[in-house]
Amino acid sequence: MNRRQWIIIVVISLLALVSGVLTSQWIYKTGLAGDPAVKAFLENPWQTPDGKAANTQEWQGKVLVVNFWASWCPPCVEEMPTLDKLQQEFLKQNVLFVGIGIDSPSNIREFLEKTPVSYPIMIGGLQGSNLSKQMGNSQGALPYTIIINAKGKSSYSKLGKISEDELRNAIKSAL
Repeated sequence: MNRRQWIIIVVISLLALVSGVLTSQWIYKTGLAGDPAVKAFLENPWQTPDGKAANTQEWQGKVLVVNFWASWCPPCVEEMPTLDKLQQEFLKQNVLFVGIGIDSPSNIREFLEKTPVSYPIMIGGLQGSNLSKQMGNSQGALPYTIIINAKGKSSYSKLGKISEDELRNAIKSAL
């Protein structure tokens, strides 16, 4: 290869790198859910994996850590032990974790038999995915975590796997 070809390759590579960085900023951008989205979330007729209706009235007045996940999503599965640990840590501080499974009820039931968690899991399906988008997950990707404070206002959101310290700090800010 001559010098001109190398220069072209370097320039194209740099353009690709800059495009990748700019695209990643756009992909991982999330927003906070507005009041209508939080209301729609709380009024949704959520069901547990065994088909029972959830009583979302019990969620009112609590700090909710809502985690949209799927059994086929490796980062979702990796963060579940952390979510479970923090649910136990903050249980007496009026904090409730709620997992919204974007998966079939049978897949969620099978997954929970192997990987039980102490917080409630709801069946999200297509409606759950749509609510996730309404709540600031513009990409519809997973995992997606949002915190709703005790007054029903969203205070934090994160697209992608969340760290224990990051989530702990966000919960403390919402209390």
